[in-house]
Amino acid sequence: MAHAIWDDVQGSAIKAVLGPTNTGKTHLAIERMCAHSSGSMGFPLRLLAREVYDRVRAIKGDSQVALITGEERIEPKDARYLCCTVEAMPRDGGGRAFVALDEAQLSADRERGHVFTDRLLNARGREETMLLGAATLEPMARALVPGLEVIERPRFSTLTHIGPRKLSRLPPRSAIVAFSSEAVYAVAEMLRRFRGGAAVVMGALSPETRNRQVELFQSGEVDYIVATDAIGMGLNLDVGHVAFAGLSKFDGVRQRRLLPAEMAQIAGRAGRHQRDGTFGTLAGGGKRLGEIPEFAEEEIYAIEEHRFAPLTSLYWRDAEPRFDSIATLIADLETPPEEDGLRLAPETIDLTTLKRLAEEPFASTIRGAGMVRRFWEVCSLPDFRQRGPDVHARFVARLWQDLRESHIGADFAAARISELDNTSGDIDTLQGRIAAIRSWAYICQRPDWVLARDEMAARARAVEARLSDALHARLTERFVNRRTALLMKSLGEDASMLPIALGEDGVLRVEDEAIGHLEGFRFVVDHGANHSDHRMLLAAAEKALPRILAERAEALVSGGLEGVAIRDGTIRWNDRILAKLAFRENQIPPRVEPARELSGLPDDARKALLAAIETWLAKQLEPLAPLTKLQEAARDPQAGSEARALLLNLIAGHGLATREQAGIVHLPKEMRPFLRRIGVTFGALDIFAPALLKPAARQLLHDIGLDKRALQPAMLPVIPDAKRLPAGYRHAGSQAIRVDLAEKIFRAAHEQRVAKQKNDRRKRFVLDLALPVSIGLDTSNIARLLGQAGFRQQHAHPLAEGQFGPPRPDTWDWRPSRPPSPKSAQPAKPREGNAFAGLAELIR
Repeated sequence: MAHAIWDDVQGSAIKAVLGPTNTGKTHLAIERMCAHSSGSMGFPLRLLAREVYDRVRAIKGDSQVALITGEERIEPKDARYLCCTVEAMPRDGGGRAFVALDEAQLSADRERGHVFTDRLLNARGREETMLLGAATLEPMARALVPGLEVIERPRFSTLTHIGPRKLSRLPPRSAIVAFSSEAVYAVAEMLRRFRGGAAVVMGALSPETRNRQVELFQSGEVDYIVATDAIGMGLNLDVGHVAFAGLSKFDGVRQRRLLPAEMAQIAGRAGRHQRDGTFGTLAGGGKRLGEIPEFAEEEIYAIEEHRFAPLTSLYWRDAEPRFDSIATLIADLETPPEEDGLRLAPETIDLTTLKRLAEEPFASTIRGAGMVRRFWEVCSLPDFRQRGPDVHARFVARLWQDLRESHIGADFAAARISELDNTSGDIDTLQGRIAAIRSWAYICQRPDWVLARDEMAARARAVEARLSDALHARLTERFVNRRTALLMKSLGEDASMLPIALGEDGVLRVEDEAIGHLEGFRFVVDHGANHSDHRMLLAAAEKALPRILAERAEALVSGGLEGVAIRDGTIRWNDRILAKLAFRENQIPPRVEPARELSGLPDDARKALLAAIETWLAKQLEPLAPLTKLQEAARDPQAGSEARALLLNLIAGHGLATREQAGIVHLPKEMRPFLRRIGVTFGALDIFAPALLKPAARQLLHDIGLDKRALQPAMLPVIPDAKRLPAGYRHAGSQAIRVDLAEKIFRAAHEQRVAKQKNDRRKRFVLDLALPVSIGLDTSNIARLLGQAGFRQQHAHPLAEGQFGPPRPDTWDWRPSRPPSPKSAQPAKPREGNAFAGLAELIR
């Protein structure tokens, strides 16, 4: 289509290419300019100028293309093609072969229309001039430009009204348009909560920030963009639907409903090239924003059919006023036009500033055409900060004080720029700094205003870039929940296609965004997620969890259950319970009851994991094999009732029972060999299984939950503080000693007593305390321990006065520690010559 129109436009010097959005007008103008030896194009926005500059530069080369805006100048020495904002565009075309004016219908804009009208009337190319705009401009263009050839361009795609849509029902790749920063922020916040976030585009943003936000949308990282009506001015976006959050705006004078042409300019952003677009309103959201918008039938018809009332007048202001005096300048700027179809432009901020400062005392000193012209140039400084005429006038007055006689010093400009080089603060703070630095960027672009212009302009652009990056980061942080956006795109897909992966740290991520983590085999939603996101994150994870948990279980089994341990009657992995151990009458091995969190595993993976756990548990319980032997012996029919009773006491004590508990007086002597064969030791005071007193066995009994008593680390021989008796110990005064070591001390005392009685029939004997002392018993506690076994300490009498020599040693004797059984009123005879009588028999 472009080549067909190319042939059509070659026959006329001035052409108006008119039509709705998405007709390829700008693309055609770029092709035509590049076909000429030189050219100039004027755009309504710095953003559009930069976009076309990049496209032309890619075709013609860096040295051939210049970019001039209020805040930026890139002017290669031999540049033949110029991309600029309309205000920076040469009035007469600059002598270039081709000249184009984009969005020429803005000649009817209250604020900037007079500039567009001036370029429409005066900017001409030597060989070709092209006016680009809406079809509403045609009558005025024909009336004001004699010999104009009008070419109408049809829209490449159709635009259809689909009615109101709730925020939760908006189709992906939608743009929502609001008409105040508060409304933009409110809609963006709702989208962040319900749809993962949105890019934000407003006129108050710097071009760099707008570019970054648009890229956020164009790249697909978010599916929604929230914007003011600035979106309708030539931004090329991949938008399928445009939703209006309101249909009225404040135009600088009053709150009014949008004109159908303005609605169409915005709605026309939907649909690109051959892809159709839709438009409508935001249902429900408008009520929260203070408005319930809906299109009228005639407005829908006008937008869909691209039929609008033509423009009947354009704004005009004298572009070449006289500078004889300030009064003359003001009079010329307020002189109405004489031509039909033109009307005087409303008072804009530059004229308002001029009139206010003309009343100041310093205005009387401004004389001569040169001084008045310079003063008007200062008053024409754009009000980037949008803080009202009074504030802007004071800023201009201060600027004039520095410029009236000379230039602004480089040090002063650098200091002002440096004050704004601060990337901290919220969105509004950063927007204010960007507006202020844009003012300084504009000032530093003027060669006759600032010394060291190039250096100061570069500094101002660098600060603006840093502030823009910071603002983009704040906007993204506040209005984009990347994790939610990714999940919203993926929830409708098959579970196997979800981009959820488990990291080595146990965190589940969608691409690079964490949605939660695994604690064992239990999924925990990310703690940073808000309440509204919690359910969605859980639903997303549950789709991928069966696969992920099965892989995790398989890795755990293949790794030999590394990291699995037994504690508090449970089997744990990474401190998470995999299973509980259930005992029936203290029987070993216990039954494995899987934890609830294993229910999320697929059946096959769950069965394989439980089988591996049971195999692993059997190996871990090997130190308790002696206890298993006791349990089997208690069920053996060969064991009599007396032996079974003793075994049950030992099992209940987990391998340890005192003689009183065991009821040994009722045990037939012929059963003792049977019990000794299964590992039972008959001590002086205790009956025990030595293997079950080992540290590993005691620790295991404690871990599996059979023995709830306190456990000493590594089963210390002696415990200093015996207020609470641990498992496997008996009291020894203020200390406690392990029963197997206590038995060694009893045997050593018995052996010394027997050895003494072989040569001396007296009951008393001297006891060597080396063994109990080496074990760690205090001297006072040795007597108390041995006293439990019937030994009594006899303190030696002191030496008589005047006698010298070593002190006499204490002596010991032994008496039965408990009354004899009814069957034997007399002490038992020593066995095999054992003179220890009852004690000797007891400790066998």
